[in-house]
Amino acid sequence: MTLSTHAAQRGGLIEQEIGFVLLLTAAALVAILIRRIRLPYTVALVVAGLALALVPSFITFNVSSDLILAVLVPPLVFEATLNIKWRDLRGDMPLVLLLAIGGTLLSTFIVGGLVFQLLDIPMLGALAFGALIAATDPVAVIAFFKSLGVSKRLSLLVEGESLFNDGVAIVVFNLTIAAATAMLVTDNAPAFSLVGAIVEFLRVSVVGVGVGLALGFVVAYIILRNIDDHLIETATTVALAFGAYVAAESLHVSGLLAVVAAGLIVGNIGMSNTSPTTRLTLENFWEFLAFVANSLVFLLIGIEIQITQLLQFALPIAVAVLAVLFSRAISVYLIAALYNRLTPDQMDVPVRYQHVMFWGGLRGAISLALALTIERNLFGATIATEMQVMTFGVVLFTILVQGTTIERLIERLGLVQRRPQVIESQRRQALAYARQAGRRELNRLHNEGFLYPDMWQAMSAVYDEEIEESRRTMRDHLESYPELEQEMYLKARADVLKAERSAVSDAAARALISLEVQEELISETDRRLAALELLADHPPAPRPPPTSTLSVPSGWGRQPPFKPRLSAKRARPTPLSFFSTS
Repeated sequence: MTLSTHAAQRGGLIEQEIGFVLLLTAAALVAILIRRIRLPYTVALVVAGLALALVPSFITFNVSSDLILAVLVPPLVFEATLNIKWRDLRGDMPLVLLLAIGGTLLSTFIVGGLVFQLLDIPMLGALAFGALIAATDPVAVIAFFKSLGVSKRLSLLVEGESLFNDGVAIVVFNLTIAAATAMLVTDNAPAFSLVGAIVEFLRVSVVGVGVGLALGFVVAYIILRNIDDHLIETATTVALAFGAYVAAESLHVSGLLAVVAAGLIVGNIGMSNTSPTTRLTLENFWEFLAFVANSLVFLLIGIEIQITQLLQFALPIAVAVLAVLFSRAISVYLIAALYNRLTPDQMDVPVRYQHVMFWGGLRGAISLALALTIERNLFGATIATEMQVMTFGVVLFTILVQGTTIERLIERLGLVQRRPQVIESQRRQALAYARQAGRRELNRLHNEGFLYPDMWQAMSAVYDEEIEESRRTMRDHLESYPELEQEMYLKARADVLKAERSAVSDAAARALISLEVQEELISETDRRLAALELLADHPPAPRPPPTSTLSVPSGWGRQPPFKPRLSAKRARPTPLSFFSTS
């Protein structure tokens, strides 16, 4: 290797690193900005990417399908499956598979047929477009689900379908491209077999899942169960997430389905085999890694889309958007209706759920990555460009239009499960915080000589009355709804334990304690945090609202077993003490 070649490679690496730093900086700025405006994070990222694309030479990243599929998507998929519990998914697994497999195939043929009829695209090219655009990406929707308190079942249906249909869409797309390649090589000879395609589809899917299951079991039972070192165990899960994808792809089977299977095994078996310290480390690490990957994906989507091309292919994009919406409606409502007829009434999918599943079928990284793999010589340079721009247009429409209106749809359908007593508790808590802040500011003005003593005393008396009234109303509300008091207690206790954990780490960093003592104290704190999480995951059933906030029927004041009940004479600090001025 010559010196000039080495210098060129080093320069290219530095440029890539600079681009990565700039993208992370942009993602952090967007995350800060959306705290002030009510906009989905992923939508804001795409808009920021569109703006950055207008800046000349902003970034030197080569946005390729390998970068998205092999580097950015596996951590996103793995992190999502870590948080899915099999006991919750098991009951709706038939429906999830129907939507993932049947829905993907329906969407492929419906979109492909409409595009073939209405646009000048060959049949196999139209089917390839139908397959790549069938993969849903509900990241923005799931974020709204969490903030609005939507039912766990609806979240699992939307997220479970997306996890499996990503792999299915890739398999169908590859089969279609292989058929088109075979016909091109054999000069349009009949080289495509439907039976062969079905067999290949089953082989790629089943073997891919098998690879993920095998590797997941190895990590869960050999590494996570027998090695108590959070750094080694975290590194092993990273190797599993990317290794499952690489191993499956090297066998020419579905890498994403392998990652899904491996993540489910680690999340349901491996996590229970680890210590609380390792579990907390894994959760925090994968949450961060998923945030980084998700930010990069949606920024790159915005950067890759060219506004001028969207205007040039406006008619094909409109056809594609309408075809995608039509196919999504058919697949969701038809499969749900069939499922409802074949299952007991208690397993039915409500129509309101179906509306959210239809409108929440956003497209994202998988569709973009597959579109970038379309070769120019396969269908012609013009058609390949048209298919890619159609994909960009559909992705942009679903993110900017559906992603920004899904929250309103959820609220209109009455699927928001915010309990009235929780809203009232938050309102009273906010008033208490606000009045405490006002009282502190008043004292500051007095101490710095900006208020005369008489004025300060008069205003202080008013604030003292308001603060005491806030405490009284908050106490009455908690006595009426004891489960809210437990939630406040658990949150406060968790915050205190995290502060203790941080203090232990700080003491070790300053050489005040040894590493052995640090590990011992950290492990003890993590065990307490894990116990709190267990209590938070299994809260007592909400009690019916009382007829009056001043008259609490007997039995409603029963306290959770781990602490005494609130009473008029308190011999211990309570959650209300966190509102005190001291």
